[in-house]
Amino acid sequence: MTLFGDPTVWLPLVFAALMGVSILVYVVLDGFDLGVGVLFPFADEAERDRMVASIGPFWDANETWLVLAIGILLVAFPSAHGAILTALYLPVAVMLIGLILRGVAFEFRVKAPHRWKLFWDRAFFGGSLMTSLSQGYMLGIYIMGLEITVFTTAFSAMTAIALTVAYSFIGATWLIMKTESQLQRKAVNWAKGGIWGVVLGLGAVSVASPFVSQRIFEKWFSIPEIFLLAPLPLIALGLVALLWYALRHLPARNDSFAWFPFVITIALFVLGFFGMAYSFYPFVVPDQLTIYEAASAPESLFIILVGTCFVLPMIVGYSILAYTIFRGKARDLTYD
Repeated sequence: MTLFGDPTVWLPLVFAALMGVSILVYVVLDGFDLGVGVLFPFADEAERDRMVASIGPFWDANETWLVLAIGILLVAFPSAHGAILTALYLPVAVMLIGLILRGVAFEFRVKAPHRWKLFWDRAFFGGSLMTSLSQGYMLGIYIMGLEITVFTTAFSAMTAIALTVAYSFIGATWLIMKTESQLQRKAVNWAKGGIWGVVLGLGAVSVASPFVSQRIFEKWFSIPEIFLLAPLPLIALGLVALLWYALRHLPARNDSFAWFPFVITIALFVLGFFGMAYSFYPFVVPDQLTIYEAASAPESLFIILVGTCFVLPMIVGYSILAYTIFRGKARDLTYD
C-alpha cells in the first residue's frame, strides 16, 4: 500500500476525484433528461412522445452516476456523508420522491390506457421538477456551508430555480440534436428562453462562493492566482456568446451543427464544476471537514478502490454502448 506514497494522502484524493467526476457526469447526463421532463408542459402529446423516446434508452443509466457518487460519499467519507445528509435530509427526500415518480410515470404513460396518459405526463413533469428544484436547493445550501438561515434559504431558492432552468436548457439542446422539424424548432426557442438560467446559475455560484469563506476569497483573489484564474470567466463568457450565436442560426437547413449547442453547454457545466471544485478543495464539508479528515481508513479505501476498478469500467462501458447504439435522431417509443 506504500507503493505510490502515503496512502492517507493519495487514497482520499483518488476517491474525491472519483466522486467529483461521478457528480459531474450525473449533472450533465441526468441533467438533460430531467430538463426534457421540465419542458413537457410546452409540448403537445405527439411531441411529448418523441421527447420521451429521445431519453428512453439512457435515463436509467444516467441515474447510475448519482448512485455511484452517493455510494462513494458513504463508504469513502462516512463522517461527511452524515454531516451532509443530516443538513439536507428534507431536499434529499423530495429528490428521491421525484425520481421515483419519474420512473413510474415513464413506464406507465406508455402502457396505461390512453385516458390516463395526460395524468402520467403531468406526473413525469412533476417528478422532473421536484428533482431539479431539490438538487438546486441542495447546491445552494452546500455553497452556503450547510447553514440554514433566512439568507441561505433565499439564496438556495434562487439556485434551485436557476439549476432547474439550466437543466431545461441542456434538455432543449439535447432535443435540438435528437429531433427534427417542428419539435426541433420549438427546442431552439426553448433554449433561447432558458439560456438565462445557465448564466444566472453560474453567475450566482461564482459571485457567492468567494464571499462565503475568507479562504475561498483568498484562493481566487490573491496574487498571482487572480491573474492565473482570470481566463476562466472570460472563457465562460465566450462559450455563452457562442451558444447564443449558434441558437440564432439553428435549425440549419441540412441539420448540420445540431450537436453544437449541447456540446458547448457540457463545456460550460464542466467549467463551472471545476471552478467549484477549486474553490472548496480540500474540504468535502465546506470549512468543516477536509477529504483527509473525513476519509475512511486506508485499508478500507484500498479494498473499495479494487472493487471500483471493476464496477466503474462496467458503468462507463454500458453508457458508451447505449449512446453508440441509440445515436442519431429519436424515433417513436413503442413496446411492440
